Amino acid sequence: MDFIAILSGFGVGAIVGMTGVGGGSLMTPLLLTVFKLNPAVAIGTDLWFAAITKTAGSVSHHQSGHVDWRVTRWLLAGSIPASLATIAVMHFTGITKGWAAALTFSLGIALLLTAVTVAFKQVWHGVGLRLERWIPEHRKPLLTLLCGLVLGVLVSLSSIGAGAIGATLIMLLYPRLESHRVVGTDIAHAVPLTFVAGIGHATLGHIDWTLLGALLIGSIPGIWIGAQLTRKMPEKLVRTLLCLSLVGAGLKVIY
Repeated sequence: MDFIAILSGFGVGAIVGMTGVGGGSLMTPLLLTVFKLNPAVAIGTDLWFAAITKTAGSVSHHQSGHVDWRVTRWLLAGSIPASLATIAVMHFTGITKGWAAALTFSLGIALLLTAVTVAFKQVWHGVGLRLERWIPEHRKPLLTLLCGLVLGVLVSLSSIGAGAIGATLIMLLYPRLESHRVVGTDIAHAVPLTFVAGIGHATLGHIDWTLLGALLIGSIPGIWIGAQLTRKMPEKLVRTLLCLSLVGAGLKVIY
């Protein structure tokens, strides 16, 4: 099973390297279907996978000046408390069958939302420019904090949302932000959020550490090779295949 885990990490890493999204969106369904993990354990393991793999990307974007720390701080002001509150509720209520059902359903919804954000990536910028007429600058910090709240709950429940959905929300609120700064800001926000949520799930015993290690071994070369392949494969084709995979995984998880 270790070889399968390394191969799975490689495959997900390659997709992340090619598209910039899909890590959590594909890893959690993989952990559920291929490795037959409990939903809570699959989500907790994926949170640590995301936190570790995105740390290097966050450092790189920071060194390149691609992170808008003002936006990142407002997102974290909402997402970290929301994540802590969600984990606290899970602690106090216990992980019952009802929670497992809620986790699975939220995962399916998050997968479908991610598919929509990936499919209409080019549209969100235009929508954000139109929204500028209705959203004055002084209201953006509060709205950013509220977006952080939503992401904090979604990521803690499903391990999904800090990537494609987070980037989409940033584009909607800050359409004038350059695309590389949107990506850098999104990753910089995702790292502390996934670490906090991952630590919370670890305290609940929701991490398969052995499997996580094997996945990480495969993901490192996968991300590098994917980044090289992205220059040779049409982005539209890659994103279409990714969207179809996300929709299929989302519907399978829900039903």
